Amino acid sequence: MDPVALASSVAIALLILIALRVPIAYAIGACTTIGMVLFFGWRPGQEIDIARGLVPTLKLIESTTFSFVHNYPLSMIPMFIGLGHVAYHADITTDLYRSMRVLLNRLPGGLAMASVTGCAGFSAITGSSVACAAAMGRIAVPEMLHYKYSPRLATGAVAAGGTLGSLIPPSLLFVIYAIFTEQSVNGLFLAGVVPGLLSLAGFLLTVFVWCRLRPQDAPRQEGTVTASERMQALLLLWPAILLFAVVVGGIYLGIFTPTEAAAVSLMMALLIGVLRRRLTWKKLAEAGLDTVRQTSMIFMVALAAKLFTGLISLTRITPAILDWLEHFDPPVYVVILGVVAFYIVIGMFLDSIGILVLTLPFTVPVMASYGVDLIWFGVIVIKLLEIGLITPPVGLNIFVIKGVTPPSVTLSTVFKGAGAFLIVDLIVLALLLTIPQLSLWLPNTAF
Repeated sequence: MDPVALASSVAIALLILIALRVPIAYAIGACTTIGMVLFFGWRPGQEIDIARGLVPTLKLIESTTFSFVHNYPLSMIPMFIGLGHVAYHADITTDLYRSMRVLLNRLPGGLAMASVTGCAGFSAITGSSVACAAAMGRIAVPEMLHYKYSPRLATGAVAAGGTLGSLIPPSLLFVIYAIFTEQSVNGLFLAGVVPGLLSLAGFLLTVFVWCRLRPQDAPRQEGTVTASERMQALLLLWPAILLFAVVVGGIYLGIFTPTEAAAVSLMMALLIGVLRRRLTWKKLAEAGLDTVRQTSMIFMVALAAKLFTGLISLTRITPAILDWLEHFDPPVYVVILGVVAFYIVIGMFLDSIGILVLTLPFTVPVMASYGVDLIWFGVIVIKLLEIGLITPPVGLNIFVIKGVTPPSVTLSTVFKGAGAFLIVDLIVLALLLTIPQLSLWLPNTAF
């Protein structure tokens, strides 16, 4: 069987299984294993010999699994995940939202702005967009609805704000991208800071303009906030600011590697929770179990994706794509726009981790062949995955928010609310595409 046709058939079967809601790790693993058996056991002009194909397939699975689990950068994933769960159970993220609610009280749509800012802070600690949307959805959306905020604004702000976890470090998607592309985690974390803050500023401006145009969607809260309450709110921010400073500041100044920053910040979150008497044994056990579940899921997907990458390498489909591009010789901007359009379309149907591990074996070699900076390309890819989280018909954050809101809030309401923020995301994406230094300035000054 032609290797390119085999790789294409595996990819199509994989997409069908994912569309049928088969867990992505199982779908990738099963399709890749069958593809490898066929590759090694099906010779031209001969019948399929399963035994001949099974032996090298099992050996390749064994060696890939061994090398994968001994990958040192992988150790930061459970620590960053653990940091997020510990911070949540120790009320560090809840305090962040409450503080921003007090500090932004006077602004139009203050609760919505506090929700978006709280999402940014939560993301800076957890690195997970979905976890951020789930946690902040339970905290912020009911409160905004209680104060008669429009359901569209309340749910849209949190759904969009939750996506900031994709860009603001420590982002788990950046870690996975770095492992699969052999890029610097330090550089990717720092490259995501300015785009993440730019997205945050755009979301806050969206809330401000929305509330100016439709003040009935965000009624002003009654009562005033005293200077003492503002000071207390500022004091509640120190744990979140400290943890963010350890990760970003420590990496930027060269004090920590990303793995060391993950370990130190996790220990600091544990100490803060214990010393403030917010972290009980029960909460610590819950945080540990949640960390194990999420880490296991990510590792299974990543390992299956490593096997898929091996099959792609064996079938040499990537060189075939590069030869095809060389034949037509399109300009680099046409290729980049084509890749952007591809990610936007596929982002409408698949989850972020699935998209990342399935597409990188194809897109990264193409970008490298055109001399594109892979740190900058990583920021663009993660931004596109961020957009996919709130893009119909399968915007994952939209469904997460719908799952934690009252039944009276429909799915279409959440999608409509996120639409205004989606426009801002597209504007930020355009800026990142046209001005690469927005992404590269910070890592270039650090290294």
